[in-house]
Order: sequence, then structure tokens, then C-alpha cells
Amino acid sequence: MRSFDAIVLGAGITGTSAALHLQGRGLRVALVDRDAPGEDATRGNDGLIGRDGYSALSVPLGLPGILAGALTRRHGLGIDSRSLPDLARFFAEARLAARPSSAARAARALAPLQAAAAAEHLALARAASALRFFRRTGWIKLLRSRRARELAEVDRHFARILGVPYVDLDAVEIVRLEPHLRSLEEAAIYWPESQSVSSPGGVTRAYGRLFRERGGDVEIGEAGSLIDTRQGFALRTVRGEVGAPIVVLALGAGVSPVLARFGLGLPLAACRTYHRHFRAVSGVSLARPVTDQEGGFTLTPMERGLRLVGGTELMSPARALGAAPLRANALQRAGAAAKALLPLGSLVEERPAAGVRVFVPDQLPIVGEMPGMPGLWLSVGHMRDGFSLAPAMARLLADLVTDMMPLADPQPYSPSRFLVG
Repeated sequence: MRSFDAIVLGAGITGTSAALHLQGRGLRVALVDRDAPGEDATRGNDGLIGRDGYSALSVPLGLPGILAGALTRRHGLGIDSRSLPDLARFFAEARLAARPSSAARAARALAPLQAAAAAEHLALARAASALRFFRRTGWIKLLRSRRARELAEVDRHFARILGVPYVDLDAVEIVRLEPHLRSLEEAAIYWPESQSVSSPGGVTRAYGRLFRERGGDVEIGEAGSLIDTRQGFALRTVRGEVGAPIVVLALGAGVSPVLARFGLGLPLAACRTYHRHFRAVSGVSLARPVTDQEGGFTLTPMERGLRLVGGTELMSPARALGAAPLRANALQRAGAAAKALLPLGSLVEERPAAGVRVFVPDQLPIVGEMPGMPGLWLSVGHMRDGFSLAPAMARLLADLVTDMMPLADPQPYSPSRFLVG
């Protein structure tokens, strides 16, 4: 068996960033996944490095809203009906986390990580020769409905408290920033410190190459083979067994079956989001991500064309990892709304693609060591800021693993707040 100081399971942006930060602390690290870095859920996000206030994703909490979400989609959010029994604890915890005081705690907890996110990304991108993917053009959130305006006021409230700059835009000012958007009667908020990338998968692959160039091992293996050896952990890869005293689970929805192997569980939901690309129309361009909260989508420029991201659906991790059918109807409706907003060309792909992420009841990531399981660490549940926060969360994880002064107070992210089993 080949021995390492740490094994990171999951080679998306979260796991690859964690492997780089642990490597930077002098640890010999193996990065293990069934695919190469950047080849799974990381490819399908909006590539946004958001610097806004704080407005949580609107999730139905009462029984009527949950049932309605299972039958139809509200603001682009749907619920897989067959997952409802498995999501009972998730919704119960989400109701507790929906109190105004909880939202304030979440905003304060995320603030130092959001503030550090862009710098942490750019430091890795510079070392990985990946700066070409990044653009500093900000982010527009359209306010088409009363609900969107309510969420925007929450955003503004926390932005003022946390010192995050924003600009309120009227219809004329929106078109000044994005001249090819069709005439609007709505308002918007512009977040000038937000950044975005033209290829989330390209960024993650570049980080993976940097990890290898610095001496890291990238292995193909299945997280389901992980075992507790009493002296540490071991699992099988195509190149043989590897072992380490520290294992980091950065598996997204795949964390649930791995924890179950050790008799552990967390009240997690999986979040499936769809995306597809449209070819550019001659003379039409978009300089930055534009989010339509009422329509439940984000439209953002990517290397492959204009990417439409939306159609969010909550389901149990087991259903997301298993045979739950792809349902892209909400994305099709979002596509019609997007075409009314900006001229779009022909489709690049015949079928939309789907990415699966973890959704935590209080909408904060889970980062820390599992109580009662020394050496087993988690970095999951980034949801609303997955791509954005990954390097900052990786730095926090590395701080904790190596007993350094943490980047932020780690307590709000501890897995102990939800641990059952």
C-alpha cells in the first residue's frame, strides 16, 4: 500500500482546491476521483465568484409549499416527489434555520470567506497560468417580481452591514452596462466586486495540473472502497491501494453513501441544476453574468457560448446518484425567458447537461472533522457559492488540519451542528 499524509476524495473545484492547499502546507497528498479534475459537477455551474450581500435560496418550508414544489416549479425550484420521505429531516432543519437571526448569523459567517474568495482564486490561477479565464466585470441581478425585490432588500441590508458595494440600476442603466439586453422595465442590482470565469471546468483542470506539477498524485478510484484501518484510512485505486491518516471528503452528494459506511448521516439534500449553451448571434454580446431570479436562471458568457444555468431541483442524494430521470422542462421555460432578454443563437448541445451539488439546511458549507472519527474531514455543501468559495474553504480546511490560525471562525461550518448517527 502506498502511503500519503492526506487523501482528498473528489476532484471537482472543492477537492482540487483542498488538495492544493494541503500540499502547500507540506503534506504529501493523493487526489482521488472516478474522473480527472474538473470533469464532473464543476463543469456545469455558472462560474460566478460572487461578492454580494446575502439572500438565501428560497426553499418551501411548509407542507403546502413542499407539495406544490413536488408538483410544479416555483421560481425555477422543483422537488423530486419520490425523495420526500428521505428529505423529511432536511426540511425540519431548514425550518429551524429560516429564522431571521439564523440568516444574520449565516451572512456574518460567509462574509470573511466571500471577501477572500476572489484573492484565493486569483492566487491559484496565477500559479496555474489560468488568469485568462477570469474577468472582473461584476454581476447583475434583475428584479422582475415582488419576491425578487424582497430578496434584493435582504441583499442590500447585509451588504450595507458588511461593507459590500452595490449599485441600484434602472432600466436605462441596465442597458448602459449590457447594451444588447432588450428593453426592460425592471430594475436590477449590480455587484461590481463579483468576478466570473469563462470555463469552470478549464479552471479546475488547470488547478489539477498545478497540483501534479508540484508533486501531487492524481488517482482514479472509487470512494465507496474507503475503509477505516484503525491506523488511518485506505481505499483502492486503479494503481493499487493507498492509505493516509487523514481523508477529506469533497464528494458533493457522494458524501452521504460514504458516511453511511461508517454509520454516520447528515440531513443533506442534493441539488440538481441544468445547463446548456447557445451560440452567439452576430453583433450580440454579454459581458457579465445576468441572473433573473423570477425566471430561475443565470445567463453567462462562456468559452462554448452563452451558458444558461437553471432548472434547480431538490432530491435525496440517493436519487441524485441513482436513477432519478433528468427533467429539464424548467430549463426550457427559462430558455424562452432568456431569449426574450437577449438574442440567442442555435443550441450548441442537443441535450442539456446536469450537475449535482449538496444543499445544507442552513445553506452554509460543512467544513471540519467528523466528531468521533479522527482524521475524517468534510468539505461539502457550498451550494449557492460552490465555485466561488472553494479555494477560501480549502484554505480554512488546511488551517484546521494543520492547527494554524483559521481564515474565519470555523464553528458555523462544523459538521457537529447536524451530525446524527
